[in-house]
Amino acid sequence: MAVNILIIEDEAALARFLELELTHEGYAVTKAADGREGLAEALGGQYDLVLLDVMLPGLNGLEVLRRLRAESGVPVIMVTARDSVMDKVSGLDMGANDYITKPFSIEELLARIRAALRSGAVSEKRPAPLRCGKLTLDPARHTAVYGETPLQLTYKEFSLLQTLLENRDIVQTRDMLLEKVWGWDYAGETNVVDVYIRYLRQKIDSVFGVKLIHTVRGVGYVIKGDGT
Repeated sequence: MAVNILIIEDEAALARFLELELTHEGYAVTKAADGREGLAEALGGQYDLVLLDVMLPGLNGLEVLRRLRAESGVPVIMVTARDSVMDKVSGLDMGANDYITKPFSIEELLARIRAALRSGAVSEKRPAPLRCGKLTLDPARHTAVYGETPLQLTYKEFSLLQTLLENRDIVQTRDMLLEKVWGWDYAGETNVVDVYIRYLRQKIDSVFGVKLIHTVRGVGYVIKGDGT
């Protein structure tokens, strides 16, 4: 059965080039030329991977990604002419699986597609919701609620909270969290874990008057027992 790839790209020549190359490699390809059309197609179709340009008419690629991630975990590779660090961080932090900057070689793109598809295959089994006290986090739906109140979490905040819940009562060092949430090859600020722990505490502990995430001084962080 062919792997279905959706290309959301408004540059007609590039979209056609990608379509020809991917079709030659045996992939089934669908194209969309603007953000709104692409989002509707991504949510309505059965796709194994999305190639998503950032600079799109209608809705820009980051907004398409944000809305897509609210409902789908389909692997997404951002394709763009932009190469600033903040653009890359924004895309990855909102849930992109990978990022490639124009101009790129088709061989590199094909390798990134294969890697993203492997990653998607590993996570294909629908995970069960994680619960701790009044907190419920559903990885499959990418939703989190405390009591009956939805939590508005970024992709990285969600991933960090999920990792802590999956390892409840087991202290996670900063290095462990960095590797599990940001990847072994992360090369950004070394205090990023502490920064995101603070974000989670601001959105959960401070709002609901609880102490969900505990600091183990000199070691790392842990969620204990019933989350109190």
